[in-house]
Amino acid sequence: MQKSIALLVLLGISVFLNYIDRGNLSIAAPMVKNDLQISASHLGILLSAFFWTYACMQPISGWLVDRLNVSWLMAAGFFVWSASTAATGFVHTLTALFVVRLTLGIGESVAYPSYSKIIALNFHEQHRGLANSVVSAGLLLGPGIGIVLGGTLMARFGWRPFFVGLGLLSLLWLIPWMKLMPPPPVSATGGSTGIPTLSEFLRLRSAWGTFLGLFCGNYVNYFLITWLPFYLVRERHFSMNTMAKVGGTAYLLAAVCTIVSGWLSDRWILAGGSPTLARKTFVAGGIALSGTSLLLAPVFASRLCIVMVTLGVMGIGISTSNVFPITQTLAGPNASGRWTGFQCCIGNLSGIVAPAVTGFVIQRTGYFSWAFVILAAV
Repeated sequence: MQKSIALLVLLGISVFLNYIDRGNLSIAAPMVKNDLQISASHLGILLSAFFWTYACMQPISGWLVDRLNVSWLMAAGFFVWSASTAATGFVHTLTALFVVRLTLGIGESVAYPSYSKIIALNFHEQHRGLANSVVSAGLLLGPGIGIVLGGTLMARFGWRPFFVGLGLLSLLWLIPWMKLMPPPPVSATGGSTGIPTLSEFLRLRSAWGTFLGLFCGNYVNYFLITWLPFYLVRERHFSMNTMAKVGGTAYLLAAVCTIVSGWLSDRWILAGGSPTLARKTFVAGGIALSGTSLLLAPVFASRLCIVMVTLGVMGIGISTSNVFPITQTLAGPNASGRWTGFQCCIGNLSGIVAPAVTGFVIQRTGYFSWAFVILAAV
């Protein structure tokens, strides 16, 4: 039991660092835009660069996770993305920064197939909601604490030292991981027994449900990660410190929501409820709350806008706790890496679309209003 808890804590810390690393450029966006003298549309493309390789590499990473030692693969990916974060602080051109973000996407592409595989192998159905919610809590605490620390430290020291320090300190995670990482399952032989092919995946209606569902949920999530700090600073005229407090509070509350939602869904199933109904209720209800709240955010004055943004982020927390338990139930331990890889490939295409579309809309209209309308429609 203690080993399982330690494993979950390490996974939660890794996804926490994962989401700080992928979201820190959005926190630095106002500074980077001025430093590199780029337009809003170029900034949108730069913010989406990470997702180009991150999405495209997901099927490959999922395939590797189901055939190789997932623990060592996770360690290799973690090293690549932490080193890329540190390297970001040393680049001085748009092209170089674009390349570093592409490399970051390659490293982080192993993360979610690995999380899904490890949880499917080490936790039963009735405990996967809570196990996945610990990972989801890291997903939300990363942007939350990243906004607070990143906004505060960048305002004081600049964005470059923050990237270098964060990347180098993150590498310390590898030390406890090498000691506590789970061994490969005894039945793992590297073969393909029980692992569906691509053509089999494409014929599954349930698979497309998870693919498209993750795309729509991620559109909201990645909009918030990549553009929320810029929106609060440039359109709402908050200071960097105020932006950090608003964003940080919203994500901290969302982290609480995801833990509670994961625990409640598990309790529902333990009480005899249908896993399908329990998981879908939290996923659909959370994303509905998020989309509705964010649609109203630009309509209200500053105080109510903060409330709507906070509810929007909390809705993401409610939803994310039960997304991957659905996948792990459908796929089973043998194919969870492959299924998650395909799901994350389609789902994270929204990471390319959301930042770029938002940047284009802002460039054309000068405001965020239509960007929020598009988000709510998705």
